[in-house]
Amino acid sequence: MVHETGYYDLLGVSPTASPEEIKKAYRKLALKYHPDKNPSEGERFKHISQAYEVLSDAQKRDLYDQGGEQAIKEGHSGGSSPMDIFNMFFGGGGRMQRERRGKNVVHQLGVPLEEMYNGTTRKLGLQKNFICEKCEGIGGKKGALEKCSSCKGKGVQIRVQQIGPGMLQQIQSMCADCQGKGEKFNAKDRCKNCHGHKVERKKKILEVHIDKGMKDGQKITFHGEGDEEPGLEPGDVIIVLDQKEHPLFQRQEDNLVMKMNIKIAEALCGFKRTIQTLDNRTLIISSLPGEVIKHGDIKCVQNEGMPIYKEPFDKGQLFIHFQVEFPEKGWLPEHLMFQLERLLPPREDVMLTDDMEEVDLCEVEAHKQQRNQSREAYEEEEDEEGSRGGVQCQTQ
Repeated sequence: MVHETGYYDLLGVSPTASPEEIKKAYRKLALKYHPDKNPSEGERFKHISQAYEVLSDAQKRDLYDQGGEQAIKEGHSGGSSPMDIFNMFFGGGGRMQRERRGKNVVHQLGVPLEEMYNGTTRKLGLQKNFICEKCEGIGGKKGALEKCSSCKGKGVQIRVQQIGPGMLQQIQSMCADCQGKGEKFNAKDRCKNCHGHKVERKKKILEVHIDKGMKDGQKITFHGEGDEEPGLEPGDVIIVLDQKEHPLFQRQEDNLVMKMNIKIAEALCGFKRTIQTLDNRTLIISSLPGEVIKHGDIKCVQNEGMPIYKEPFDKGQLFIHFQVEFPEKGWLPEHLMFQLERLLPPREDVMLTDDMEEVDLCEVEAHKQQRNQSREAYEEEEDEEGSRGGVQCQTQ
């Protein structure tokens, strides 16, 4: 009979689990709680590795089943570190040399198109953890750290739970008093500044330099500016630029695109228009009389697009998409139409024959409304015919 099940519970397997099941469970948990992936779960990773070290060895497992964790401590003084176990299991070839790092912090920063065009410096205030200056990240008075009385320095607590008549189960969990560390400060010895948490929350101002021509989604990295934690190298703060929409210009890589509405007279007889650039210059564009601008035409102005990133003196192109506005119905008296027609290119003549059918050209909305009215009248007529032609059955 198994004396205690704490190690089995840590791996999430039953005391009757096969070596393959134990190996599979450890692999899954070790990947999830590895310190490089979850720095805050270092203690849990340590306990999981200890459990696997015992249960993967037939002799140690038998000793643990008979006498529990105490039997392991009395019968085996040495041991491998959790990182050695992990590396042997996953083929790491010894201890990993890479330093443990904290998590990276990602912030999104909304930036108007003007600032990406001209470049700017933005100040960003962040709240982050700093190692407590008063206790230097210890959490209390030096030399006052004591063995946790709740778990007796083990970092885990074991409780017995009845799962059936005459059946008890031992459940092992991380000690809540010492957070699995096995030692803690008394209340009177804790740092008054950080309350024993070893870190304090402060505001940090970062200057974000946005260079000319930077793009939507581009990242600016501040190395080592993440949360500080004792024993860990701080992670990075990563700023992701989020380009805001502009009312006039749309950006396409290094080019700018805009729409311009012109009158039909301007499209046929020439025009002069001004464009206000993103750096507050005024451009004058024009077309000559007789240089026809068709509806949907696209023209470009060289070197008036976005600055090229890291080459700010070079720019892309400015594309102008022309929309020709036609006059409203009845804008010219009918008796003047012939004069306009004399000035325009001749219309196309159509030969009419007797077998052709002439129809009316109507507005789309009016046509829809007329069709709906016809459908409703048809449905009403069907309903009336159905009521007159219906057959009634009489029961005698």
